[in-house]
Amino acid sequence: QVQLVESGGGLVQAGGSLRLSCTASRSIFTDMVWYRQAPGKQREFVARITYSGSTTYVDSVKGRFTISRDSAKRTLYLQMNSLKPDDTAVYYCYVFGSNTWGQGTQVTVSS
Repeated sequence: QVQLVESGGGLVQAGGSLRLSCTASRSIFTDMVWYRQAPGKQREFVARITYSGSTTYVDSVKGRFTISRDSAKRTLYLQMNSLKPDDTAVYYCYVFGSNTWGQGTQVTVSS
């Protein structure tokens, strides 16, 4: 079974930027997704990218976040700009249609 390892989280001030990475143990030929879970809230969809590169986003991050993938590096990215305190959460990558999740990376945005 494929394994996913996330990195890139941290503490940033509001208005700042972070780039999350999710590296897979083998090539993935299907959609990949970023989710996030804030304290006391349910896990929510953030962004999705198909193998061919088509993308969708939750309305709250449109224009601020960009999902991308580098198949040669087996890596999924989430570029996050203009961060807000409401973006504070643990971010998870996910292989669509599977039960494969990364371990999560914490993003904290201070006001």
